[in-house]
Amino acid sequence: MKLFSKHVRILLSTAVMVLLAFWLSGAIELYTLLSITVFLVMGLLSLSLAFIWGYGGILCFGQAAFFGLGAYTYAVCAINWGDSTWAVVMAILIPTLFSLLLGYVIFYGGVSDVYLGAITLAVSLVLFNWVNSTSGSEYHIGDALLGGFNGIPSVPTLNMPFQPDAILPPEAIFMVTAGALALCYALLKFVLLSRFGKTVVAIRENEQRAGLLGYNVPAHKLATFAIGAAIAGMAGCLYVNWGAFVSPGVFSISQSAQIIIWVIVGGRGTLIGPVISCVLLQWMVTRLGAQQTVDVNLVLGVILAVFVLLIPGGILPTLQKLLRRKRSATAASPRASVSEVKS
Repeated sequence: MKLFSKHVRILLSTAVMVLLAFWLSGAIELYTLLSITVFLVMGLLSLSLAFIWGYGGILCFGQAAFFGLGAYTYAVCAINWGDSTWAVVMAILIPTLFSLLLGYVIFYGGVSDVYLGAITLAVSLVLFNWVNSTSGSEYHIGDALLGGFNGIPSVPTLNMPFQPDAILPPEAIFMVTAGALALCYALLKFVLLSRFGKTVVAIRENEQRAGLLGYNVPAHKLATFAIGAAIAGMAGCLYVNWGAFVSPGVFSISQSAQIIIWVIVGGRGTLIGPVISCVLLQWMVTRLGAQQTVDVNLVLGVILAVFVLLIPGGILPTLQKLLRRKRSATAASPRASVSEVKS
């Protein structure tokens, strides 16, 4: 019964998010809608790391690699095929397959967490430098010129499935992005309620004990890694559709660092916390970008230092802890008054 109620709460919260997105799509102006769209895209990206790091205990410094692979895969496929239907599928499939290959080498090779972070970061840097050096006309995949540091402009955006001429307007792309975020959030919550999800959390808590109990630790880590990569690839696909453009910056160190900051500030061990912190920090960065007095990277560095040193749990877990303390104090106060009366 308790598990059923959790499933119902997940479905209700997902429905509320979708209805809120539907209301926003018709209630706000186009510029604000486009800004919120990219915030939600990055929220989806933060959700991918929130799952594999917060629940799987896999600190991936190169989540931008899967984000960038999804973005470039969509751009190349959409330009060559002229239809976004299969381009979206490939944008999710290619990062997933790449993560399975990379994760197999890492997890079945017994690579520890520190070296895992270094390897994933190195992969992002390799992809960044390689794509950045493809500026010649000889660097193309079919009709799609990779463009080097100039990126790939004029990427065809989403259309109705198998209808290339039915291009979705910005309002519809916003709804697709919000729906993808709500759907991935709900799916991850269901995964965490399943036996697989509970095993993943158990491995995070004590990997050696889980292995001694007979669980296949590398296989569970690999599956967790692949799920996060698939979500990051979807985020990359939606990012290209937001601006109809992609550049090597999607693989950059700053992109990888921002994802980690979002998860730390929002709170590890939660899914919605990193999404909320991502949206808030992206809004703050956008506001700070309009002035020349304060450096944005300096502000992000200060925020990271404050949360690591003073609020290591993150925003959402800290608020939840404070609310639990308040409730326990409120529940204890009537008992104290009753004992005083009896005395």
